[in-house]
Amino acid sequence: MGTKDDYRRSRRDGRGNAKIIYVLLDGVGDLPHPSLNHLTPLESAYTPNLDALARRGRMGMVYTVGKGIAPESDIAVFSMLGYRFRDEEYAGRGMIEAIGAGIDVRDGDLAMRGNFATVDGEGRIVDRRVGRNLADDEAKELVREVKDGVRLDGAEYELVHTRGHRVVLRIRAKDRLSADISNTDPAYERVKGMGVAKEVHDARMSIDRCKALSRSSAALLSARLVNEFTEKAIGVLRGSGVNERRRSMGMLEANCILLRDAGSRLPRVEPISSRYDAVFACIVDMPVEYGIARVTGMAILDGGGMKDYEIKARRALEALSRYDAVYVHLKGPDEFGHDGNARGKEESIEEIDAKFFGELNTHASDRIFVVVSGDHSTPCIKKAHSADPVPLLVSSTSSDYRNDGLGRFTEREARRGSIGYLMGYDVLSRVFSIISTTTRDG
Repeated sequence: MGTKDDYRRSRRDGRGNAKIIYVLLDGVGDLPHPSLNHLTPLESAYTPNLDALARRGRMGMVYTVGKGIAPESDIAVFSMLGYRFRDEEYAGRGMIEAIGAGIDVRDGDLAMRGNFATVDGEGRIVDRRVGRNLADDEAKELVREVKDGVRLDGAEYELVHTRGHRVVLRIRAKDRLSADISNTDPAYERVKGMGVAKEVHDARMSIDRCKALSRSSAALLSARLVNEFTEKAIGVLRGSGVNERRRSMGMLEANCILLRDAGSRLPRVEPISSRYDAVFACIVDMPVEYGIARVTGMAILDGGGMKDYEIKARRALEALSRYDAVYVHLKGPDEFGHDGNARGKEESIEEIDAKFFGELNTHASDRIFVVVSGDHSTPCIKKAHSADPVPLLVSSTSSDYRNDGLGRFTEREARRGSIGYLMGYDVLSRVFSIISTTTRDG
């Protein structure tokens, strides 16, 4: 489409001073739910600020990674930022999270994302996230107990807590290790190096044994080390003081670590500023998002806490004096989708609308394009990521901008939009093309 050249030319001509705030609402896409009168959370929610943006915008739908793929957030965000990986080219979420967590990682190390989880005496998974109430100080103490009690034969490791039930594991051995291994977390599988969600529920799952997916010595060694770590960690966690306290309070124990999404080489991608000839910053909260920002070369801005939505909106607007585009990732809706809590997801969307988009609409200038979408769908009726497309909105107050005449930011309305259906890796190219056309015609 010649997008980069068009945008560069418009900037040289003095018309390309439009700025972008690009917001991804984590897991916002959904399906009709019985508890919401068979509406989606977006349709049921009261969202006057998003709807105001919709009335000034064009809409469409996005398959964030590809049709039929229920992606994890890491590969979905990369795609929504314009990156498309060929077969087995992706470095793996484990490596991205390790970079985001500030772990020393090198080519040939093995890095994996982990969850503290709850299993019963027969290894069946009771809860993949320990009831979602594992405090950070508890998780840090659990990590210390594992590091004190687990030694690997012929390798050393680093285990780092990131947030809540989440950890990152890095294993280093004398010989190179390989990401060509399976997960121990049965909710996800590796497909061409990507993590893909499986539509299963905790009650039907048990810890999987890590298997080498090739006959290479590196893959066989990696699988052995992951299984050794898993078994030894379970032994330590069984006698944990943290779990004894949780048990006494009637809470689920964090008595195993589920591992997934192995990576064994550093990612190498084109910087996003070079990709679009535009300088990007971001406001993100989770370690995988920090990793993506560092890998793509985005400046990372302080946006306060996860639910400091007004602060995030103000910081994004302030940053536009220094950057061409600010990418904002808001986690809220996804967790309610995983929990099957449609009302909670509806309320999360309403809070983001009132606090983040309310602040944005109050203070945004007429040279700002606001782009809103999601990284994937997390339907409450499935309690997992799905392959369903997500809505896309490109909004502007410019008098030269032609809108679709639609009234709400919902899946139903977005299907009627003039943008049509896109793949995630085409979204930003289309946005820059729209900006170039608008500024040129104006």
